[in-house]
Amino acid sequence: MGEVAVHALRDVSLKISPGEFVAIMGPSGSGKSTLLHLLGFLDRPDTGSYLLDGRDMTGLSDDELAGLRNQMMGFVFQQFHLLNRVSALVNAQLPLIYAGKSADRKKAQEKIAEVGLADRASHHPNELSGGEQQRVAIARSLVNEPPIILADEPTGNLDSVSEDEIIILLEKLNRGGKTVVMVTHERSIAARADRIISMRDGKIVSDEPAGRLTAGPRADSGNGGFEDALDRAGSGGGKAVAADYFRQAFHAVTSHKMRTFLSMLGILIGVGAVIAMLALGEGAKQSISERLASLGSNLLMVRPGSRRVRGVSLGAGDVTRLTMKDADAMTGLPQVARVSPSVSGRGQLVYGNKNWSTSLWGVGVDYAPMRASVPTVGRFFTEGEARKRDKVAVIGTTVAHELFGEENPVDATIKINRINFRVIGILPEKGGSPWRDRDDVVVIPVTTAMYRVLGKDYVNSIDVEVKSPELMEEAEEALKELVVKRHRLKENQEDSFQIRNMAEIQETIESTAETMGWLLGSIAAISLLVGGIGIMNIMLVSVTERTREIGLRKALGARRRDILHQFLIEAVLMTVCGGIAGILLGVGIAELLSHLAEWTVKVTPFSVLLACGFSILIGLVFGVYPARQAARLDPIEALRYE
Repeated sequence: MGEVAVHALRDVSLKISPGEFVAIMGPSGSGKSTLLHLLGFLDRPDTGSYLLDGRDMTGLSDDELAGLRNQMMGFVFQQFHLLNRVSALVNAQLPLIYAGKSADRKKAQEKIAEVGLADRASHHPNELSGGEQQRVAIARSLVNEPPIILADEPTGNLDSVSEDEIIILLEKLNRGGKTVVMVTHERSIAARADRIISMRDGKIVSDEPAGRLTAGPRADSGNGGFEDALDRAGSGGGKAVAADYFRQAFHAVTSHKMRTFLSMLGILIGVGAVIAMLALGEGAKQSISERLASLGSNLLMVRPGSRRVRGVSLGAGDVTRLTMKDADAMTGLPQVARVSPSVSGRGQLVYGNKNWSTSLWGVGVDYAPMRASVPTVGRFFTEGEARKRDKVAVIGTTVAHELFGEENPVDATIKINRINFRVIGILPEKGGSPWRDRDDVVVIPVTTAMYRVLGKDYVNSIDVEVKSPELMEEAEEALKELVVKRHRLKENQEDSFQIRNMAEIQETIESTAETMGWLLGSIAAISLLVGGIGIMNIMLVSVTERTREIGLRKALGARRRDILHQFLIEAVLMTVCGGIAGILLGVGIAELLSHLAEWTVKVTPFSVLLACGFSILIGLVFGVYPARQAARLDPIEALRYE
């Protein structure tokens, strides 16, 4: 204690034979409980030796001592040390867990019956009297059939009737061949033993026969079952299995429902936020992908540029005007699958007493499959119609709604810039963009637009679909060479046309959407981290609250790894349960956003697995420290903890 050395025991020399009933007496602070703890491997002597059946025990490891406590010793404590939230039967079963025999429920029932509590086995400790609780503790001490029973003030907290019952029970065990060592303050209780050892100031002052009052017939104790018990302890004494850890952890978690719920809350919110944010990001990415898909895939767009003279732009098409013959030439390139020349302008549409101003596009026959614009109602125009410059039109959904309302527009006649056109189809809905409504458009054959409506002999742009993504660069170079050659452009005129790679634009936008999704998920993951810290705090509090329970488990044979595994599984169990609830919360939030805010959301299996995996990792990482703290507790110090 600080700089003061306190000798709890000194110069103690003691021998106890198999089958003896020994009482240790002395005033408080005389060292009798410390002696009992040394005998039961709950404490270690600083010097000297401890021989058990001729074998020196002083150099054994903590795990080896735990095995000895489990197989050799049956502890009966003055404070009973029963787990309040489980039944008498489950309390009696505890040593079996650390002996690897947790399934042997019948053994525990037998011992409960032996102590006269068969009809009270399902009751919790707070439903039992003091004498009944002590009997449960005795049943627990017997369940592994240890040869030695160590009783520390077993009658100290009992009335006279219960006191006599417990002593009679200990005498019965001794007559059955058990070695009993009992600490007591009362001479009348000690008189029931074979020997009385008196102590004062850490020393044995007397060791004399007790003149046993009720000896009775006694079974031949032999070596008290020492050989078998020592062999079991030496081989590890059995080991708790994973199922035992899960059962113990599950019971501990469900026993403190409010504390468990508060611990799970941080993980629940964190996982829910991760799921919802990733669903939002994935939904945005999907929405962008769908809109980009409507632009077509593997597309190159050839457009006239503008040459600059002394920094001044001469205007688009000033040097290079693209023509239908350019489009025909591009069709012959080996890398090219389809080509669609296009011209654009404005069109004033009239149907009956309604009119509408919209974008007018003249396009090639291949425009529909290239730009994902195959009509949902009706059809697209044919090669023959384009060659004959027929006055046929395919309209967008916005135009259809404004001019026709609920009426079917197919085969209806409309005027475009005062020219009659027959509607042959409706384009698929493509949605809006920040700049324009992509459904507010009317599409007609490019030849009709050039020569009948807009009066142009050139095209505004040419869309080229490449056969595969791998040929994009090669096709771009081939198109560039073709335009330069056909228009006899010089080196300083090569900037008079442009080739835009739509795939690169798509990749950039998709990459940006993905980055935003991960950013949202990372922000949400911070709340998971906070939840993990909350789990660690609660587990540390739990270790403090359950210090005596940990001491009891160690006294009954739990090794460090047993305590470590149980507390670690408790932390993981809480995070997994919180994670599952968080997944449900996240999916619910995502669905709510999709309905109330009309946002596109998409919950993916990856986001669910990520959130679950992260929550388990949080449980492991933040559960390790509290679990290690619990595992390192000294059994006797833990039992004394107030």
